[in-house]
Parts: sequence; structure tokens; C-alpha cells
Amino acid sequence: MDKNSILVQNLYKKFNDFSLDHISFKIPTGRIVGFIGENGSGKSTTINLILNELKKDGGKIKIFGVDNTTQSIKDNIGVVFDECNFHEVFTVQNIGKMLSGVYSSWDDSLYLNYLRKFNLPLNKPIGSFSKGMKMKLSIICAMSHKPKLLILDEATTGLDPIVREEILDLFLEFIQNEEHSIFFSSHITSDIQKIADYVILIHQGKIIFEEQKDDLIYKYGIIKCGKEKFAEILPDDYIIHRETNVSMECLVRDKNVIRRKYKNIVVDNATLEDIMLFYIKGGTQ
Repeated sequence: MDKNSILVQNLYKKFNDFSLDHISFKIPTGRIVGFIGENGSGKSTTINLILNELKKDGGKIKIFGVDNTTQSIKDNIGVVFDECNFHEVFTVQNIGKMLSGVYSSWDDSLYLNYLRKFNLPLNKPIGSFSKGMKMKLSIICAMSHKPKLLILDEATTGLDPIVREEILDLFLEFIQNEEHSIFFSSHITSDIQKIADYVILIHQGKIIFEEQKDDLIYKYGIIKCGKEKFAEILPDDYIIHRETNVSMECLVRDKNVIRRKYKNIVVDNATLEDIMLFYIKGGTQ
């Protein structure tokens, strides 16, 4: 049985206008797991509960096999949010000195190597950095104490494609160590599609699916056809269907099976974004 870096069981949190509704999922050790969903779906709430920044109302959260409130696990977790939270008057040298006193496993030489790799100046105030530079710094800081688990909440949001590509490459390099894991929340589904091993979709506080990324991309498909042809398709052969102004559309779990069964119907490939929108925009199941 695979080890899990994170195990969430029946997690529940109630707010006035929103509930995280008894969700369960796992982050296998050595894997990148993408966490997708619309704004307000519960992604950040889930991450804050995992990090014990919010107190849960029910359920269990284990990190490295122990309760998430256990202090000894903190050194093994690197966290990156969508904003750089360092004061803008500090330089990266200042930041390195501060964090070396926070983390017992802080590695100055690793920190400097990352700074050189991403061309971040040592002595300029962070307030002069671009958003991409600030995000690179946040990620470098999260990785320079040699964590086993990275938790990323919208870490590539608002970045240009070149910077995002550099950051995704860094994540792929990090995961080469089979003891490392990444839990990566993002609404940029193309980033998740590029690097994730597994994908979890959350919608309105509920887990919709937890699937291997390759199964989603290489097996799922979309039928687009007129109403007459749609009438030929058995309900058991699609997951969701919806009506547009010009056609009927169906999300199917195995496009090759459907292509063989309905030879006169076109089945398109589905991106991760297509699949997410089918579930979020709704339709008839």
C-alpha cells in the first residue's frame, strides 16, 4: 500500500454561508496532486485546515501519518500562497537570515543556489521586485529548508507564461526525489494538466472526483451532436449532458469505447478545463 503525505478523512467545516462537506482524499508520497475548482469552491479553506490555520469542525487530517497539529512536522512542509508576504523593505539576504532562525533544516547554500538560478538580486529591496520575482522568492524560501511536502495555493496565478514554465520545471525537479510530494491548488488547469499525477475537483465544498490525470486526459471525451443523434445515445454511456444553442454535448468516461459503439457520432478529446466546466456549469447526469 502506498504511503500518503496527506490523508484527509471526512473533513468538515461550517461557515455562515458555506460548508466544507465531509471531504476525503489523499496525497500519495512521491506524487503531484492538482486541486482544482472555481473560486469559492473550498480550495483555500481545505489548505488552511490542513495547515491548521483554521480549526476543523469534524474529520481527520494526517500529515506523514500523524495528526496535522503535531509541531514536529512543520520543518518538513513548504508553503506558498498567491502573494509574497515578506515586508518590501527587506532584501533576499535579510530574508535568508531570518528564515535560518526559523527552520532547523535551513540550507543557506541551497538558498543561494536557487537565487542564482533564478537571477534574483541579493541586495535590492523586495518592493522593487516584479510579481514573478516575488513568487520565485516565495517558492525558493519554501524549498530551501528541504521540505518533503510542498503545499501551493494558487502559486502561479497572475504570472506570465515564461515565469510559470520556470516554476513548473522547479516543481518537477523537486518531485524527482520519491520522498517528496506536492499538493498544488490552481484555477489554471493547463498548469495542473502539465505536471500533476492526480487531480481532485472540488465544487461547492464537495469532492466531485479524485482521478489519475492521465485517465482524465486520455480517456475522457466530449460528444457534440444534434438532438436526433443524441436520442441514439444510451444514458449509461455518458456522465453529464447539456444543451447549447447549437448542439447537445455529453461528457463520456471512455471516448474510445464510445467511438467504437457509435460510429456515426464524433467524440472530441477533453482537456482538464473542459471536464471541470462540465461539472461546474452543470448539466443533467
